[in-house]
Amino acid sequence: MKERILVISHGHPDFSLGGAEIAAYNLFNAYKEHPEVEETWFLARADRGRGPTGQIRKRRDNEYLWEQAIHDWHKFKAVNQDSLTTWFADLIKALKPTIVHMHHYAHMGIEFIRVIKKVDPTIRIFFTLHEYMAICKHNGQMVKTGEGHKLCSSESLDECRMCFPENTAEDFWLRKHFIKQHFDLVEGFISPSEFLRQRYIDWGIDENKIIMIENGQRDIAPLPPRKLQEGGKRNRFAYFGQVNPYKGIDVLLEALRSMTKEERSELTVEIHGANLEAQTGEFQEKVKKLARKFIKEGSLRWVGPYRPEEQLAKMQEIDWVVVPSIWWENSPMVIQEAFTAGRPLIVSNIGGMAEKVKDGIDGLHFSARNPTDLASKMLLAAKSDILWDGCRQNIKKPISYTECTKEHFSFFKNYN
Repeated sequence: MKERILVISHGHPDFSLGGAEIAAYNLFNAYKEHPEVEETWFLARADRGRGPTGQIRKRRDNEYLWEQAIHDWHKFKAVNQDSLTTWFADLIKALKPTIVHMHHYAHMGIEFIRVIKKVDPTIRIFFTLHEYMAICKHNGQMVKTGEGHKLCSSESLDECRMCFPENTAEDFWLRKHFIKQHFDLVEGFISPSEFLRQRYIDWGIDENKIIMIENGQRDIAPLPPRKLQEGGKRNRFAYFGQVNPYKGIDVLLEALRSMTKEERSELTVEIHGANLEAQTGEFQEKVKKLARKFIKEGSLRWVGPYRPEEQLAKMQEIDWVVVPSIWWENSPMVIQEAFTAGRPLIVSNIGGMAEKVKDGIDGLHFSARNPTDLASKMLLAAKSDILWDGCRQNIKKPISYTECTKEHFSFFKNYN
């Protein structure tokens, strides 16, 4: 019997270009081409300017938008509870999926997992985990609250209470067990990195129920190297992604500040990022103040947001991709995108970034949160064409959408 697969995401790439949303949508489209799939659908949470009405409306054929929100982020409880047993339950009854592949519960609440099983207990649920939200109340980042955002290595009732003193240890016990009760209804979990997989095993997911599958990418040839003028160097660096305090944009700008003016004249940095205006005024001012000098000087180009289809053209014009995140990350989509394009990376030496990029092999590591070390690695990279050539040649092509789908189906078959 062929599968009928409903993919659920907390956002639609038409409106939100986060890595999890894009990964979910890419897999939805790849499922369409799989010979063992009869039908596939995509359900995404959306804010249509009317509040959490709970309504589910068609976006286009086989794609739906759900106007839902969360009122209790401690336990991920949905605002519109009626929608769960009406609009959402009715959609499940109408589509009759054999598999629900969820990629998030942010903005939708976690209770829809239980509703799926109530509508039809034979539906198999699989969940791709993209961050640490169940483990960490601090936006799933696993960094401490307060100044400095110190890295957190593991959760405990008392440690979590120290970050959120308004909650008791009992509150965090209830939170964890409420989430686990819903996770117990999930047949299997997928993690795009071994690092995240191990974190969830430590938290309580059975190691036999969670597998590592990397996010698929386009099956294309790497881009040719950027054309250099005579005597030119591989000295053009770029950041791609969201602009927020966890992504380390300020670390990258501080790295530029730590260089001498003469050193900065030997390289160029491009920022291809969005949503600075959505951050706190303090963070915005810090970034703008740092960037202003370097833009005027010519060592920094603030390009701004971009569409996914524009990314390859932008990567054609740069040599190195920089991922300076100050949190663990999972498997940043930009790493696989850079490898697909044939571009080495310079990344923070922690978490999923350190796992995906091999230091001195297909990129470089720098000491996370350390602008001076990042500056030294950028200057090293800018001066050595041999280093760039070697890293580029060692890049292993990421798995394609088709290969990613095959790996998922191999996992699904364990639960037939």
